[in-house]
Amino acid sequence: MSSDASDEWKKWHEQRVESVAGPYGPLALTGTHWLDDHPDGRLPDIPGVWTADGDGVVLAAAAVDGLTVDGRPLDGEVRLAADTGALAAARVAHGERRLVVLVREGLWGVRDFDPGAGTRRAFRGIDATPYDPRWSVPGRFTPYGEDRTVRVRNHDGRERGLGLAGSLAFALDGREFTLQVAAQGDVLWAVFADSTSGDGSFRFRFLYPAAPDGQGRTTVDFNRAQLPPCAFADHFICPFPPPGNTLDIAIEAGERNLV
Repeated sequence: MSSDASDEWKKWHEQRVESVAGPYGPLALTGTHWLDDHPDGRLPDIPGVWTADGDGVVLAAAAVDGLTVDGRPLDGEVRLAADTGALAAARVAHGERRLVVLVREGLWGVRDFDPGAGTRRAFRGIDATPYDPRWSVPGRFTPYGEDRTVRVRNHDGRERGLGLAGSLAFALDGREFTLQVAAQGDVLWAVFADSTSGDGSFRFRFLYPAAPDGQGRTTVDFNRAQLPPCAFADHFICPFPPPGNTLDIAIEAGERNLV
């Protein structure tokens, strides 16, 4: 085993734990509220009146509500777009909480991140298998002629579209496998399950291979398989694996469960 690869994996794992446990990491999410489910604009345990309005959200609040927008107390109305930056920099706050505006398939919602969340206090770590070079193999990405969207069930029970950019082929233990993957900036993204899913590891996991080179070559490293955000808080809407992404092999690598 390469000691460099093992050391790099240890650093990656430590950084993952630190990120997950941070004040606005996934453990801090205490609610995702869809505005269509609250026609009066009143969200559970969140001050103000939140109304979807075309391509944005209108928030109305009085000074007594204690909301701030861009660091200044809100007394009146403000129009909000979806937050796209760091959670700690979300425009709307209530004390230490960050109220993050999101949109999915035209539906607007608000996520409530609270550094004082009980899940964050109860966190004890991530159960992850130590680095093993057998789980890091060459892969080849083949883009589809055009992006595809498949409908998949999400963790919250709803079905949503999942955009896919191509297929990722690789071999493990002398067998050939393929995953359908999305592209996120400079990396690929796969939602996958395997024969340990739900029995030895979480029901599905995420994998982020590096951007392929000009010939489509990349590395498929299951040592860096990640628990999806919904493993840390039920209020995430993580997509389930698309068709073909349930592997009939035990991927005994990477993050497996919470400690």
